[in-house]
Amino acid sequence: MEDATIVNGEMISDQACISDKSMIHELIEKGFGEMENEKLVLKSFESLYLLYVNRLVLTKSKKRVDFNSFMGICQKTDSGILTKFLIFRDLRNRGYVVKDGFGFGSDFRVYERGHYGEKGAKFLIFGLNEGQQEKMGALQKKIDEITQMGKEPIIAVIERRGEVIYYKINKMNFYENKPESDATFNL
Repeated sequence: MEDATIVNGEMISDQACISDKSMIHELIEKGFGEMENEKLVLKSFESLYLLYVNRLVLTKSKKRVDFNSFMGICQKTDSGILTKFLIFRDLRNRGYVVKDGFGFGSDFRVYERGHYGEKGAKFLIFGLNEGQQEKMGALQKKIDEITQMGKEPIIAVIERRGEVIYYKINKMNFYENKPESDATFNL
């Protein structure tokens, strides 16, 4: 988005809705939000990002809602919103278009740079906080489902300092090691 572009949004429940047609067009082209009833509805992590970069003026009942207030509202309904926001912000800052994940435990669909709207998402990312435990069986199931879709599974780990580190995951099969027959060791 252009540096000077300010988007005006209205908060309805815990979502930001954009009514201005020119802003809707610009945001859709950049990969933000989904259309509902002639309004663009932003996901909470998208709204938080736009608030964070000072591109969104969000109001509720004519009162301005700032980043911290909106984060508090979102945390009441989604305990993982901070993790999602940190990953979303990092990926957007790296130039990727990021959309909400569609199940399989994934938080986001990520499109290759320059291919949003032309091709499907290449990566499915799910976030974990440093120290958070994940069962191997559940992780393997996610990886299998994602790779069957032809996508690349990636884990985004949020370090304690808030830095995001990405791990590309590949399936690996381990075969049982069997000793070779004793006949091959005759001296």
